Amino acid sequence: MHGHSTLVKMYGDMMVFSGTANRRLAEEVAACLHEPLGEADIQRFPNSNTFVRLHQSVRAKDVFLIQPTSAPVNDRLMELLIFIDTLRRDSAGRITAVVPYYGYGRTDKKDQPRVPITARLVADLIDVAGADRLLTLDLHAKQIQGFFSIPCDELPALDLFVDYFKRTSLTNTVVLSPDIGALRRARNFAERLDLPLAVIEKRRTADGGRTEIFNLIGDVRGKNVILVDDEIDTAGTLTKAADFARAEGALDVVACATHAIFSEPAPDRIRESVLSAVVVTDTVALTPEQRRRCGDKIRVIPVAPLLAEVIRRIHTGRSVGELFDE
Repeated sequence: MHGHSTLVKMYGDMMVFSGTANRRLAEEVAACLHEPLGEADIQRFPNSNTFVRLHQSVRAKDVFLIQPTSAPVNDRLMELLIFIDTLRRDSAGRITAVVPYYGYGRTDKKDQPRVPITARLVADLIDVAGADRLLTLDLHAKQIQGFFSIPCDELPALDLFVDYFKRTSLTNTVVLSPDIGALRRARNFAERLDLPLAVIEKRRTADGGRTEIFNLIGDVRGKNVILVDDEIDTAGTLTKAADFARAEGALDVVACATHAIFSEPAPDRIRESVLSAVVVTDTVALTPEQRRRCGDKIRVIPVAPLLAEVIRRIHTGRSVGELFDE
């Protein structure tokens, strides 16, 4: 132990594995870490059961499994759980579930009677499957971290977006939150770029269906607008917000969001919208077809360097938080 290294190795060598949800991201993370990607057979049997078999032993290893639970979310989630179980039963030293996008994150509270809190259920499942830690980006709601009894690192993508927009011209620009729910995120973003903030207050109709936009708090007239949200699902909220900003006198409107879920009809809505660009990360794998249908409006910021740096810190027992401290 003496002399050559003060670093005490708590776990064995690092190993990185990928589920099928975003293999390209996992490959990029592994490349940043200068580690080979561990190999495993992942198959669906004819009866639709998922099966995982590792090609090599993970005994006592420090394993990082990369699998966002994007659509089809139930398949991705079961694959994550089964893969974790496989690693645990092969006596992995420590298992970190790297879930860049946490599906079911929007069902995080009982906001009406007789409904589940699925975000908590999923946390329990990941824990019971055998994960020792969770690593994720921009959860839909901060309290989801508290649903886990295992350590949970939630990385903000904020710095990535701030760096991106700092390279563009920000004169005459205002940050716009598409609804009250995204306000804190938008406020942090505006603060970091030293820009004014506006928010759209929208009220849902009594049946909870169609959204109705009521008013704008702040001013966008004659300004360029950056719309900020955590995820883009069907892009309804976003494109309506962009239309509304334009109706209120905004000039150029761009959007940024961490997770590009892009459920139908999002690509068409984005293409036909007044948005000039939509800046997202690659936590969720976008197909070339989806990108094409968005009409050249998509700009993708890679998250692999950030994930790799955090994985390196977790592996060597260094603080993750100090990466994000001002």
